[in-house]
Formats: sequence, structure tokens, C-alpha cells
Amino acid sequence: TRKAMGGSVTFKTALTERLSIIKCSREQVNKLITDHPPQLTPGIKELVERLHQRNVQVFLISGGFRCIVEHVATQLGIPLDHVYANRLKFYFNGEYAGFDETQPTAESGGKGKVISLLKEKYGFKKVVMIGDGATDLEACPPANAFIGFGGNVVRQQVKEKSSWYVTSFGELLKELEKI
Repeated sequence: TRKAMGGSVTFKTALTERLSIIKCSREQVNKLITDHPPQLTPGIKELVERLHQRNVQVFLISGGFRCIVEHVATQLGIPLDHVYANRLKFYFNGEYAGFDETQPTAESGGKGKVISLLKEKYGFKKVVMIGDGATDLEACPPANAFIGFGGNVVRQQVKEKSSWYVTSFGELLKELEKI
């Protein structure tokens, strides 16, 4: 994951390698989510609420797994049809069967493909991508703007290549209030 987020290997390669080691069952995934629910970065809930108040649609585009990302979306009040993430596949007995390689988020450049799809589907003229990894950065273009985020981890490549880089969602909220 670190190599893919840093841009030194393709995302699909990193994902395949990671999952071939873990081979998690459906039961293990459910236990992980129950025992370690996703934690929100401070300020994100307020930022999403403010965007929703302004009738801005918010989407989660993640190289993570949909079964986890959906919990984050629910906490943030983001509709589940606004979530684009990788899907784990399981056999009927619950054993790991791989991941859905047809999801655009399963490969490098996939987040950009999702943004292009969103622009086409919703007629968006401007899309702003906020992210902390190389796969987020490469989504601009087609995103019209990219904001690098270093509130959880600072990735030097993202920091250097972002025209705007923030380390907290509070910074974005302050700027949003000026508009």
C-alpha cells in the first residue's frame, strides 16, 4: 500500500499482493469492522455537513474496500450510491475469493475514471478532489482542482505536487466560509 500511495508500483499490483497475503474471510472482515470501526479524521464531518448545506454533492472515491468505506459514508451522511471503492469477493462458504478487478478503483488511474464518469453522469462542470495519496493526485485532471491533504499522513510527492496542501479539514472549512 505504501508503495502504491507513494507511486512506485501500480495500485492493482499492490492490492493483489496485499490481499494474497491476507486472504481474509467474510467473517474476519465483519469482525474487523465491528472491533475496529473506521475513525473519522477531525473536521471531516463538519466539512461534509457544510458542503451539503450548500447543496454540494460529496462522493467518496477510495482504493479501500466498499464494506469499510460504506461505514464512513454513513457516518458522514453521504449516500451509498456516492461511494466508489473496491469490492471484496467471497465464496458461498465465506472464504476469500479475490477482489472485483472490474471496479475502476482497482487500478491506477481509476479515481480519474470515476471523476470522468461523475462529470458525464451528473453534468458537473467543476470537480475538486481532496486526497492524501498518489492515486488521488493523478485524478487531476480530470478533476478541475486537487487539494492535497496531510492530516493523517504526509506523503512528500503529494505535498510537492499539490497547488494547495492542507493538514487539517479546519483549514478548508475556514476557506469555505470566505466564499
